[in-house]
This record gives sequence, structure tokens and C-alpha cells, in this order.
Amino acid sequence: MIDKSRRSQFLACAKRWLQPALLLGLVLMVSGCGLTQAPVLDPKGPITLVERDLLFTAFGLMLIVVIPVFIMAFIFVWWYRPASTHDIYDPDWGYSVWMDALVWSVPALIVIVLGTFVWDYTHRLDPYKGINSAKPPLEVQVVAQDWKWLFLYPEQDVAVVNELVFPSGRPLSLKITSDTVMNSFMIPTLGGQIYAMAGMETRLHLLADKPGQFAGRNMQYSGSGFANQYFTAIAMSDQDFEAWVAKVKQSANRLDTASYEQLVKPSQRHPVTYYGTFEPDLFARIIAQYAPAGTGAMPAGQAQAASH
Repeated sequence: MIDKSRRSQFLACAKRWLQPALLLGLVLMVSGCGLTQAPVLDPKGPITLVERDLLFTAFGLMLIVVIPVFIMAFIFVWWYRPASTHDIYDPDWGYSVWMDALVWSVPALIVIVLGTFVWDYTHRLDPYKGINSAKPPLEVQVVAQDWKWLFLYPEQDVAVVNELVFPSGRPLSLKITSDTVMNSFMIPTLGGQIYAMAGMETRLHLLADKPGQFAGRNMQYSGSGFANQYFTAIAMSDQDFEAWVAKVKQSANRLDTASYEQLVKPSQRHPVTYYGTFEPDLFARIIAQYAPAGTGAMPAGQAQAASH
């Protein structure tokens, strides 16, 4: 058994090093958790702002349980320390109705409140629901490939690889599919993720409050090139967006069937590529090609309807 002198020396040494160690750990933790590592904490649009507030609300509710646990842990350690003069010993105590009710009622209330929030915000933040705005939404068709992203602008008749450009302050309406395995589309600073699946069309509505550049990527593992499947989302003014569209239209590249067959081949770190025009029914045909065997090829109009 360790004698009292050695035990007191150990406690003194631990107390001397504990505070600097905790301070160093806190500094390292904060330095590694900047806004770039947690973009949801730095929202650039109304969708992410609501998601951040919901995260803080849920975190605060759970602290109702977490904080008392840590406080009681320190109180118990101090109260029952070897040098304590509190001689409390009650071997016949075994149950308390009030304590049992407190232990179970508080977590139950937290679960009920969190469940209510989740139910409400799941419908409020439905990715298929459009964003109310005086400006009409900009429609962009998104195709996930190995290992890059293709963005089709049907209104502007241009296509871009690994770069999503749109006006700030104007809703962005995305129609998303995959021409490979399942992917997951996400721009963390603008909104939550949505899956991209072959033969299906999913929807996502976003809005950027002001001009800026944001990182987007695939959040679903999809093979060896997954780690580099990033794209740049750029929000700009209406005038700059029109100038960008005019620049893309000057590209001699045309995204037809032959060029698309070359583009869809697996590639990593694919450079940003502009196409001055593309076949208008391309998105619908990408979806229709995964129709069940035996249904036959769909005409363009039918394929367009099937994509919805």
C-alpha cells in the first residue's frame, strides 16, 4: 500500500502539471477546429444558417445533461477525497423515487424537444422545397461522374466540368443524377447534402447571400478517385454571371454524344472545362439509359418526363 507521504507527493505533482496540460490541450483543439474545418459554423446562405442554429440549439439542450454530470463528478471526487472530513455512510439507502424520476424525466424531455425540432425542421428544410424569392431560380442540371462533376445550364445552353457558377441573391435549383455509382452532392457552406443516384433525379435548392467561392464535393465514397472529387462553387453578381456565361459560350467545345462518351470515362483531378453548347436532352438521356431492361429506348420527350 502506498504510504501517505508518497500519495501526497503524487497528488501535488499531478496538480502542478494538470492545469498546463489542460490549457495546452484546449489550445490545440481550438487551433485545429477553425471555420475552414467546420464550414457549417460559417454559413453563407439561409439554409446553412438555419442548420447552424439548429445545431447550436441541439447542443445546448444536451448540455442540460452533460454539464451536471461533470459538475457532480468533480463534487464527488472532492467530497469523498481521502482527506475529507465528511463521514457520510448510509449502507441501508437503496432507492429514491424523486431521484429516479429526475434521472429519467430530464433525458426524456430532452428527447421529446429534440424530436419536435427534428420533425419541424425536416419539413422546413426539405431540399425539394423551393426558396421564396422575388428572383426566379436558376436551374442547373448536375451529373456525378468518376471522379468529377458535370454542370448543365439548360437556360444558357452551356456546360461546365468541376465549376458551378451562379448569381448571389438568386435561388439555385439543382436537378441531380449520377452516371456512375451513388454519389452525394454537398456544398457545406450553403446547405446540406443530397444523394446522386443513377437512373433517378434528386433535387436541391440553395441560395448564397453574397458573392464568394465555396468548396463542394462528393461526400459518398465512390472509388479510388473519391478523395479528389471536389468542385468550386462561385457566387457572383448578376452582371458578372452574364459575363461568365458569355465567356463560356465562346468555347469551341461542344458536348455532344461523342464528346460525352469521352468525358464520362474515369479521370482524376479533371481540370475545369467549358462547353459552349450541349445537346438539350442530354440530362434526360443520362437518366433514361438506366431504365430497366426490356423497356426499350425512350424518346427524348418521354425521357424528359421520366426524369421528373
